[in-house]
Amino acid sequence: MKRFADLLERLVFTNSRTEKLRLLQSYFREAPDPDRGIGLAAIARTLEVPAVTPAVVRKLVESRVDAALFRLSYDYVGDLAETVSLIWPDPEEGARQDDSGLPLADVVEQLQTADRKTIAPLLERLLDRLGRSERFALLKLTTGGLRVGVSARLVKRALSEFGDQPVETIEELWFGLAPPYRDLFAWLEGRGDAPRVNRDLLFRPAMLAHPLEADDVTRLDPADFAAEWKWDGIRVQAVALGGERRLYTRTGEAIDHAFPDVIESMDWQGVIDGELLVLRDGAVQPFDQLQKRLGRKAPPAKLLAGSPAHIRAYDLLEVPGQDLRPLPFTARRQRLERWAADSSPRRLDLSEVFDVPDWPRLDALRAECRVAGFEGIMLKRRDSPYLAGRVKGHWFKWKRDPLTADCVLMYAQRGHGKRSSFYSDYTFGCWVAAEEDTNAEGPTLVPVGKAYSGYSDAELLKLDKFVRNNTVDRFGPVRAVAPGLVLEVAFDAVQPSSRHKSGIAMRFPRIKRIRWDKPAAEADRVDTLAALIDRTA
Repeated sequence: MKRFADLLERLVFTNSRTEKLRLLQSYFREAPDPDRGIGLAAIARTLEVPAVTPAVVRKLVESRVDAALFRLSYDYVGDLAETVSLIWPDPEEGARQDDSGLPLADVVEQLQTADRKTIAPLLERLLDRLGRSERFALLKLTTGGLRVGVSARLVKRALSEFGDQPVETIEELWFGLAPPYRDLFAWLEGRGDAPRVNRDLLFRPAMLAHPLEADDVTRLDPADFAAEWKWDGIRVQAVALGGERRLYTRTGEAIDHAFPDVIESMDWQGVIDGELLVLRDGAVQPFDQLQKRLGRKAPPAKLLAGSPAHIRAYDLLEVPGQDLRPLPFTARRQRLERWAADSSPRRLDLSEVFDVPDWPRLDALRAECRVAGFEGIMLKRRDSPYLAGRVKGHWFKWKRDPLTADCVLMYAQRGHGKRSSFYSDYTFGCWVAAEEDTNAEGPTLVPVGKAYSGYSDAELLKLDKFVRNNTVDRFGPVRAVAPGLVLEVAFDAVQPSSRHKSGIAMRFPRIKRIRWDKPAAEADRVDTLAALIDRTA
């Protein structure tokens, strides 16, 4: 446990990618099995442990220390795990158990076998036994807040360098493996063969595109690229081989249970890369119709009928006995068209591919994307093989220009990790006229979105200071802010929402500009945003 806690602490306090790789590889070398596999799973987010709610943690700590002191400390530190790890009282001299040899695997096993009645007493006993760093690691594990600046891709890169194996090979195997990864480490250390997995069911690492700006296109030759519309759904990989069927997101998460209609329709053989959409009467529906089904374990029949799922295929990655990914894009597209003609797949059609005559014409098409319901345009090199990850120079995404609105800062919450000491997550609103809110004497603000990106570190310091100087109320870690600061917010679309008082929801909001110069009374109205729904649906 101590070695894992040390790793987390070091990862949190380094920005260097090279140093993070070195720390991970050192942990893989020094930690024994199964601890290193459990640590790997925790960092890669493939470890399942019971979620402990913040309320449970607060109740425990307030039983040991003064509640007011805890609340003040939490407000200052901003991170629950860090606050509790520091404020939790150490055992009296001589009463402490030796925690140096407490294996991470044993701790996780105890957590995984605990139920709702026993998880709080178990957590309390472990907090009593562990030191500050170990308490921090334990709470990060149990509260699901393990943010240490390490992506799943970086973890696989560390494994690749640790075992001197291609990262592509690691990614191919990854989704067929499970913690504590004994076979994986044995192979990487030369003590065994590559782990055996059911390759038919494996997720093939997705190829991703680089964002493209208008100024970038002049560097590219339009003749080298084919274009496709960028659809507003979710990227999926449909695998139907060897009598098995799976539907994955672009990160390898299986979502079969949420889309049984798609799984049932996959009576073909192959691996398809495409976009999951809701299609009704031949028309693609707004993203909120698809969102209703995401995360569902057993969608009801009414939802299946009302929001029928459909795959718009981009690529054919594999057919029985043949991996097509090394082929150039044009060859794969030809194979996809022949495959579709031969298979006559249900709930699946092909994405349109068109030539790029010149950049001005393509830019004109991009300008029409919002009205047509597209997110933008994809550009793919005709000679590009299908490569894992975001490889430079092959695929680009040229998104439509975002919409913007002037909104008023309403609430602020502390961030996570390196932002845990700053109010960096902002909820903002727009005005509703008095006649629309019968309980109000004048125009009122209602929330329309939340964002935590788009500003610089220097701007964060100014925003944090504004929040602290203009707080009018507190709700746990959230501060209500006097309506005095306007934020220009960029967003991709507006959708109707019954869950929000405003009746709308922004898609992918981010802060474009801080309008220190603009009076809050001149911010936009909710009905102005609501009028955009038809344009963005």
